[in-house]
Amino acid sequence: MSNEKTIKSALISVFSKDGLEPIVKKLNEQGVTIYSTGGTEKFINDLGINVVPVEDVTSYPSILGGRVKTLHPKVFGGILNRQNNDSDVAELAEYEIPQIDVVIVDLYPFEKTVASGASNQDIIEKIDIGGISLIRAAAKNYADVICVSSVEDYSEFLELITEKNGTLSEEDRKRFAAKAFNVSSHYDSAIFNYFNQDHEIAALKVSETKGKVLRYGENPHQRGFFFGNFDELFTKLHGKELSYNNLLDVDAAVNLMLEFKNEAPTFAILKHNNACGLAQRDTLHKAYTDALAGDPVSAFGGVLISNTEIDLATAEEIHKLFCEVVIAPSFNAEALELLKGKKNRILLEIHDIEMPKMNVRSCLNGVLLQDRNNVTDKAEDLKSVTNIAPTESEVEDLLFASKICKHTKSNTIVLVKGKQLCASGTGQTSRVDALQQAIHKAKHFNFDLVGASMASDAFFPFPDCVEIAKNAGIGAVIQPGGSIKDQLSIDYCNENGVAMVMTGTRHFKH
Repeated sequence: MSNEKTIKSALISVFSKDGLEPIVKKLNEQGVTIYSTGGTEKFINDLGINVVPVEDVTSYPSILGGRVKTLHPKVFGGILNRQNNDSDVAELAEYEIPQIDVVIVDLYPFEKTVASGASNQDIIEKIDIGGISLIRAAAKNYADVICVSSVEDYSEFLELITEKNGTLSEEDRKRFAAKAFNVSSHYDSAIFNYFNQDHEIAALKVSETKGKVLRYGENPHQRGFFFGNFDELFTKLHGKELSYNNLLDVDAAVNLMLEFKNEAPTFAILKHNNACGLAQRDTLHKAYTDALAGDPVSAFGGVLISNTEIDLATAEEIHKLFCEVVIAPSFNAEALELLKGKKNRILLEIHDIEMPKMNVRSCLNGVLLQDRNNVTDKAEDLKSVTNIAPTESEVEDLLFASKICKHTKSNTIVLVKGKQLCASGTGQTSRVDALQQAIHKAKHFNFDLVGASMASDAFFPFPDCVEIAKNAGIGAVIQPGGSIKDQLSIDYCNENGVAMVMTGTRHFKH
């Protein structure tokens, strides 16, 4: 028996009518009998095309405000019957069930309704029951039926039936079945995640339908993919395709700059997911030049991000630097034109949306899931534990340093002076090494650390770090505290005139 099937009948029940008209007209032209319901039925009638109401097949009206329309044996029997099974064919004849060769469905927009901030009741009403059932039935029976499960597949289906005059192969039907199960599984995952927002059920449902094949992964011999809605977060204004490593740096940059949202002009330069330069100033131009001064060597090939519109004066400075990516809420026209002068430079306009509430990463043969670190240390969180309290300007620098520290690989020490990153010690196996790295780097770029402030992502088990800091001229320290030997560091600070505050919140980043 040939695996090709000629379409003779179609059931159409869709939410989105965009792009449906040419399909209906083509099916009608090919002599296909069309069955439909509700708004879709009216749409087809308005085109002047004959359509058979599903109620005429089932002898049962749409009930419960449209909640039940297609859920009937005469509908599902027409979809699920096996055309090479004599018993199935006989039952169709006995119960007067029409054969259905095509099912075209576009589900209620559940995710869009959730994203719109609609009420719980409105969201519940957008959980599609009949549509999802039709999709599963038609996809299961791909041997005889083709399932078009989304408005995104309308054009491909139209092209297919036009080219093949309505006679489709089993390979065509199976490909559309795979698309259908992708739609249904994603839909159910979205519904589950809505109901399980508090994660009372320890289950992970991750479904991303917008996938992109990258040039490669971290290295050329590794494959790389990105699954997510990049366009929801950014408008790409210029430049080459983003790489795996670009995306990781962009993620780090965006999360860091969210700490400075709606604050004075702030500019950051990142390399390998860590800030190598960051400053906050009265003008963005000054913020950029002072951020660059933090480490002009590492800035080469980095990712740059601003918390405010990039103007021409800032763009002129940026244009002198080779950098991979520049991110900002906006670019003025002159700045954009100038920065486009490097054809490969990626320019991203970031939108004002919330980042995911949970962080997911692979681990062993599974995944780790945790709440996003939404704690940002504030002045009211600080507990002064030394005889000398930090000055107002030192408190500002301590909080500034803490924000950077939170987004830097552990073990880390961050040195700040005048809301400018002097240096960081990043990803070290000991906190002493992190501090010594930071001091060495700051001195290498001619920073005077007298009066600087220091942030640590975790407590000091010994007083060695505060001693090294004092000897470098650092006058104030912020750390979470919590060591059974906290008092040793406090005592050293009291004896040597260093102000120390504790936050009670650790900011490890592994």
